[in-house]
Amino acid sequence: MIWNLFKRKKANQALVEKQYAEITAAARSEVFYEAMGVPDTVMGRFEMISLHLFLYLRRTGSAGEAARGLAQDLVDAFFEDVDHSIRELGIGDMGVPKRMKKLAKMFYGRVTSYSQALDAGDRQALAEALKRNIHPERGEDAPSMEPLADWTFATARALEEVSDETLAAGGLEFGPVDREVM
Repeated sequence: MIWNLFKRKKANQALVEKQYAEITAAARSEVFYEAMGVPDTVMGRFEMISLHLFLYLRRTGSAGEAARGLAQDLVDAFFEDVDHSIRELGIGDMGVPKRMKKLAKMFYGRVTSYSQALDAGDRQALAEALKRNIHPERGEDAPSMEPLADWTFATARALEEVSDETLAAGGLEFGPVDREVM
């Protein structure tokens, strides 16, 4: 039985790499950093990858088993990437587990707050959650996250149109960020 897990991971590896590359490329779109108030920092990029992965997970949550399996493999790839990045930043082996636990808690907290706002159709709640997460140190002085909230709502709606077959094949694409949403 355990061998089936290894087989699935190996079979999905190319799809995971393809889909994770799409997520990270989309998260690096200059529009987020130049026009939507996201800081172009390590944490700013973590936030954008987290947001894109959240949107992917939201869509695959209602998809078939193959897409949901791929989604779990993508989450694993994300945390492997985070682990690697922490180590590249010079965090020693002893500090990595503590940082990973904190970042995992942050990610899943974001998934919860963003899901609640999207489920309720509450654009303002989403903008506030984004502001709180992306600019935790700035408080009321932080830039408005309303354009990013609008983009998130529009993207979530667009992803609903992606077929389960496309998801299972690792073919979800975010496309260019529409500056008109701002």
